[in-house]
Amino acid sequence: MPEADVSIKEKSYFTDIPQQNELFFLKGSNNYDWGMKNRLARIFNPESGKTVMLAFDHGYFQGPTTGLERVDISILPLAPSADALMLTRGILRSIIPASTAKGVVMRASGGPSILKELSNENIAVDMEDALRMNVSAVAVQVFIGGEFETQSVHNLTRLVDAGMKVGMPVLGVTAVGKDMARDAKYMGLASRICAELGAAFVKTYYVPEDFDTVTAACPVPIVIAGGKKLPELEALTMAANAIQAGALGVDMGRNIVQSDAPVAMLQAVRKVVHEGMKPRIAFEYFESLKNEKK
Repeated sequence: MPEADVSIKEKSYFTDIPQQNELFFLKGSNNYDWGMKNRLARIFNPESGKTVMLAFDHGYFQGPTTGLERVDISILPLAPSADALMLTRGILRSIIPASTAKGVVMRASGGPSILKELSNENIAVDMEDALRMNVSAVAVQVFIGGEFETQSVHNLTRLVDAGMKVGMPVLGVTAVGKDMARDAKYMGLASRICAELGAAFVKTYYVPEDFDTVTAACPVPIVIAGGKKLPELEALTMAANAIQAGALGVDMGRNIVQSDAPVAMLQAVRKVVHEGMKPRIAFEYFESLKNEKK
């Protein structure tokens, strides 16, 4: 049809093209407000639907952790390779450049040190301060089965209530104490409780047996904790198995910063999480990057 014959209505309003109304990419998140979704999209990669979080919030209860004595030296070179940074507000303000474009998940609970009963936590960050720092989510530890279980659950619900008012997602972190079972039944219990009470996503530990039942029963994304330092191939295998079983990301700290080649390890973890690379191939990739640096 000649340009002159195209009506203003057809040319300007595109009446023959319905408006797009795409669903949000992240599990269990479609009914959130725009701000909540936007913040979650800073943490989870919209292309893969997954995340590689870099955890270095350990100091909030155990002080200078091995590999994190100088966060400015050990973490800043790693930050560009992570999807999101999990930290405390003290580290965010004192060390992380304000120019960073990474998602920030900020620890918002605390109280006891490793010298006391860890489950005796309270909310330690005001939601107004979290907004002031423009973080993408706040994190709270939940001690299911712990001495102060109910208190920690109430910490979660109070943060969820405050977060819903301003569009701030809450990460529920399931704590595993020395007397708590590390099996799918316990992880499923703790994760489901966090989700039922409003956590936008949950961080829990991977267990080799029946972890797919944990992720299947949790209506929001699950991200696994890295836990203690493992040999690199074992850590990559754990990440791959967790993703295969339905986890939507990893939040690793010690398995990155305590590696012989932290940047290479983080890059290898990214290959496993975002590209589905097999652990053995990812380990070879890690070795090649490590050798290149040498």
